Amino acid sequence: MKFTHLGRTGLRVSRLCLGTMNFGPVSDEAHSFEIMDEALSQGINFFDTADVYGWKPNQGWTEEIIGRWFAQGGERRERVVLATKCYNGMGKGSMEDWPNTDKLSARHIRQACDASLKRLQTDYIDLYQMHHVDRESPWEEIWQAMETLVQQGKILYVGSSNFGGWHIAQANERAKSRNFLGLVSEQSKYHLLQREVEMEVAPACEAYGMGILPWSPLASGVLAGKPEGSVGRRTDGWAAEVYSKHATALDQWWALCSELGERPADVALAWLIHQKAVCAPIIGPRTKEQLVGSIRAAEIDLSAEVLAKIDTIFPGFKTSPEHYAW
Repeated sequence: MKFTHLGRTGLRVSRLCLGTMNFGPVSDEAHSFEIMDEALSQGINFFDTADVYGWKPNQGWTEEIIGRWFAQGGERRERVVLATKCYNGMGKGSMEDWPNTDKLSARHIRQACDASLKRLQTDYIDLYQMHHVDRESPWEEIWQAMETLVQQGKILYVGSSNFGGWHIAQANERAKSRNFLGLVSEQSKYHLLQREVEMEVAPACEAYGMGILPWSPLASGVLAGKPEGSVGRRTDGWAAEVYSKHATALDQWWALCSELGERPADVALAWLIHQKAVCAPIIGPRTKEQLVGSIRAAEIDLSAEVLAKIDTIFPGFKTSPEHYAW
């Protein structure tokens, strides 16, 4: 496995990040443990989760599954760069509809962090991410809360998710005025069929030295290859619509991958790794076999010629304002 730095930090993370949203609802605890053990054995040291992921009766939240995996010992926690998120309400229990149980007030940030630490059975989080921008809480309040968590040793770095380019600039300028490190990563929906982040978000991340963590890198499996039989979301109504809309491009894509002698899913992930500012695509395997199959992506070296062919099949976006103006 190859490694890179998380944005402008000195922290080294694997070029693939293990996404855990399936742990609980799709993969039971035993299979989730197998996937995490296999990830470590394959050199993946970067795990991503969120406080709202994965509720299932008798399983609990995804963070709780990860916490019980850490509790087995064997230096599992020490070897993992752990990322989680806060923003959303948890949607369970007597506090569900009570004020101050979501978004990014200082109170909710503090409560959400403490609750995640308890579920994860750890005393610190490597990367604490804001799951969405909060247009109601001032940045002075948000950064004061994050600074306190850093001072307390509960978190090490702060990241964003689903931010716009101007949100990234605003957040980092406010952090800079406080002599705080600010955002070091941005988790965005980014894949060959959805490249809008290239207009504003990617340039902002480059300018501020942030690593991009693409989520849904395979477009819910659409880029992985022609669907055969029952393959979950790849054959649902949304996927069928995408296949229909992009039929010509996808046929060209599969033909190119066949010429390269590589699986389409691996090439799609490799393409992301080749993009500026991209740190680690987030993969979400449902089984150990799917995880092992994804490892190849980190080793594929795409030539400039191949990258140009991919851009022809799936045209990207020019950096703004050139995309929509002179």
